[in-house]
Amino acid sequence: MKEILIKKIKDKSALIGVIGLGYAGLPIALRFAENDCNVLGIDIDEKKIETLRLKKNPFVHMDSIEVEAALNKKFEATSDFSKSKKCDVLILCLPTPIDSEKKPNLSYIENTMNSIKEFFRKGQALILESTTYPGTTEELIMPYIEDEGLIIGNDFFLGYSPEREDPGNKKYNTKTIPKVCSGITKNCSEIVSAIYLNAVDEVVNVSSPRTAEMSKLLENIYRSVNIGLVNEMKIIADEMQIDIHEVINAAATKPFGFTAFYPGPGLGGHCIPVDPFYLSWKAKQLGLDAKFIELSGEVNRKMPYWVFSKIEEFYTKNNKNFSDLNVLVLGLSYKKNIDDLRESPSLALMEITKELGFKIAFSDPFIEFFPPMRNHDFNLKSTAITKENLETFDVVILSTDHDDFDYDLIQKHSKILVDTRGIYKKNYKNLIRA
Repeated sequence: MKEILIKKIKDKSALIGVIGLGYAGLPIALRFAENDCNVLGIDIDEKKIETLRLKKNPFVHMDSIEVEAALNKKFEATSDFSKSKKCDVLILCLPTPIDSEKKPNLSYIENTMNSIKEFFRKGQALILESTTYPGTTEELIMPYIEDEGLIIGNDFFLGYSPEREDPGNKKYNTKTIPKVCSGITKNCSEIVSAIYLNAVDEVVNVSSPRTAEMSKLLENIYRSVNIGLVNEMKIIADEMQIDIHEVINAAATKPFGFTAFYPGPGLGGHCIPVDPFYLSWKAKQLGLDAKFIELSGEVNRKMPYWVFSKIEEFYTKNNKNFSDLNVLVLGLSYKKNIDDLRESPSLALMEITKELGFKIAFSDPFIEFFPPMRNHDFNLKSTAITKENLETFDVVILSTDHDDFDYDLIQKHSKILVDTRGIYKKNYKNLIRA
């Protein structure tokens, strides 16, 4: 079975199914298609499927020309999970959120496995890409396959390869980012590596899925802890009347032993605010405390509240009434030049504004209407950045530093401007650094 599947992978006759066409799944699916592989993209979102069938780009940060070129090749999009039976390879790129108690929510993976298990057949390979706790591939995914009477490593192949997408990154893309690969058995590992060599320049093989799962968590925990550290440093520096951005830029001139991280209004994206708690949860199952993870998460979650404490402090010092304010939040996405709102600190800023009883509006060049969300309900349209509009707001909070914003216009016509990203180097009377 192994030799037959590897031959199909290498001569590109294998059908590669990618389940979950989001920020991680679609880029890898398109990369396989660009490299002349047969690709079946599967997603429950009918709107997204229709967009792809029309050869249109569903995400603003992706290059429309490259997307169209890939879609003109051997790519088909569907919401029919039964078509997974035709696939030689199945790659799962599914959300792995946490619940209100910061415990793993693997329902998307479980629901998908329940939808496709009846279509498993001999000679297939399945790879999980979703970020999760060490042991998920073996403990959760493997039993579904074995329950169908398939022998892993012999007539069915199972592995884990964590996604490493960075939406909006112009320097690194799906092709150039090395892909960590692993398999349950040696045969599985060989097949996983062969698959991804049809999409990326380099694969990095590790000894087990647990190792690969832990490596992904380490990448995100490293960032979470360092961002938490620099956010805490920002609070301390502010109290000491020191510009934290000047401090970071000075420290970054050291050619060794220092990596620059920059503060903000909180922490966003699907990965960094969420994934570390997968390891924290797993550690607790083993009777261990993940203190750095918990502490950095606490610091980062508090940052939106600290931003508002700076605004209130400014009002108090200037004998202004901190009530009945009209607030504009600039940028909804968790980082600049994309339209991804997942765990964005901008949403926390908007919720705090609402809790305080203030009026709220937003402006984002990539988001026309506030989308339906499970935990947020704002029936709002993006406000145009004009002199007249800016002058109607009491407070303008720069939360996401999109390149498309006219920063001179914003500074000149905002009554009070809150800079959470260190955009403004000069001190202005109407500027709050937060």
